[in-house]
Amino acid sequence: MLVRPAPMAAPANTEKYAQRTDNPVQRAAEQPVSTFSIDVDTGSYANVRRMLNDGERPPSDAVRAEEFINYFDYGHPAPTTRETPFRVTTELAPAPWNAQRQLLMIGIKGYDVPKATLAPANLVFLIDTSGSMQDPDKLPLVKQALRQLVPQLRAQDRVSMVVYAGSAGLVLPPTPGDHHGEILAALDRLEAGGSTNGGDGIRLAYAMAKQSFVEGGANRVILATDGDFNVGTVDQNALETLVSEQRKSGIALTTLGFGTGNYNDEMAERLADVGDGNHAYIDSVREARKVLVQQMGGTLLTIARDVKIQVEFNPAQVAEYRLIGYENRILQREDFANDKVDAGDIGAGHQVTALYEITPAGSAAQRIEPLRYGAKATQADKSGTGELAHLRLRYKLPGQDSSRLIETPILASTLTRTPSPSLRFASAVAGFADALRGGERMDGWSWDAMITTALGARGDDPRGERSELIQLMDAARQQSAGDERVGIRQ
Repeated sequence: MLVRPAPMAAPANTEKYAQRTDNPVQRAAEQPVSTFSIDVDTGSYANVRRMLNDGERPPSDAVRAEEFINYFDYGHPAPTTRETPFRVTTELAPAPWNAQRQLLMIGIKGYDVPKATLAPANLVFLIDTSGSMQDPDKLPLVKQALRQLVPQLRAQDRVSMVVYAGSAGLVLPPTPGDHHGEILAALDRLEAGGSTNGGDGIRLAYAMAKQSFVEGGANRVILATDGDFNVGTVDQNALETLVSEQRKSGIALTTLGFGTGNYNDEMAERLADVGDGNHAYIDSVREARKVLVQQMGGTLLTIARDVKIQVEFNPAQVAEYRLIGYENRILQREDFANDKVDAGDIGAGHQVTALYEITPAGSAAQRIEPLRYGAKATQADKSGTGELAHLRLRYKLPGQDSSRLIETPILASTLTRTPSPSLRFASAVAGFADALRGGERMDGWSWDAMITTALGARGDDPRGERSELIQLMDAARQQSAGDERVGIRQ
């Protein structure tokens, strides 16, 4: 009798995402101050895009709303001089999911610097060449991605290349950036195989970065990995400590995530955070070009360090508020003025967008009953200023240890009944993230209404990114058509 072999089981999905809980609604009378660090990461959006394009339902913890929002350009106005490295703007309008609430958009735009005038860069490519990186969307895509960056490198730049599998090795010693042929040849020699000793690789990469350190330049390790460290230093806390210590020497860490099935998003994102760098996920050559060519100026030139935002809401104007996203960037109130507390950085031309959902005082849309014995909101604005809130930002100029303060009031009178296309599109992106996380925060905003909002605010779309978002929304809507809930929980 012919016995057919049993079909091979699909490999288990061991992708890892940090558990996160959405920011709660706060009563302004009880908790008027909101403090957080900025974040320019975009990895969550590109990773979820990969899943949706593959017909997969993303786990809710893979969705970070701020990284969805910050994936897109909203045209925030830029500063006119480098003396003040960024410009802050705000916009206030009714929330599209509930007209009894409001949406506050805070926009930060960094001063842009032409690529030709960027300071010399000292880059160390740290590349995972372990056996888990054999798939086409891993090491082969890493090589394609870095080929996009190589032509941008200049004679004054220095490039090294370190790989790690069972052990770490130096593939390319510090080399002038305009030796494109040597750099590309080193890339072409890379092959995947063996287990993953990421800790040794990180140590060697930082050693090479110190060897070629450029005073006043951009010193950075660029780690390309699926994050599946399985030998050597595998404890995430130990790796974070290692990276955090190296950050103090002026060497930043950027992480580029690749691949599916065993992708460790939690580690890749966290190492970038503690390494004063940024995290992106590369799912295509097109995304590689965006991250490594179009946005590389911002990655290489930091114009403001440890940027913190603090918003104090006026209980006479605001009953409740909720920060959308940034859950792992929340700071204690006292951290705002403490210059020893690390926060996010802004690079040349970078922009950051944050959204607050606000319930005005007296609105019937309030969700929290006031405490019986708690503080009561002032019934009238005794200041007479009509301030909805007061916005404070702290930042350090590169090379300085003391922060500078920017303050600006947000007036209730700035409320507009006709939100700008930028605010409408940002609200649709935030709604999309909420829907993928379970659809619990935005009053049941329907897929149709959300997609209609995005379509109406699409505007100029030279790279097709906004149209692509709308296609992803439609794909997610079709996936969830049979579910009682809008979003997906795992």
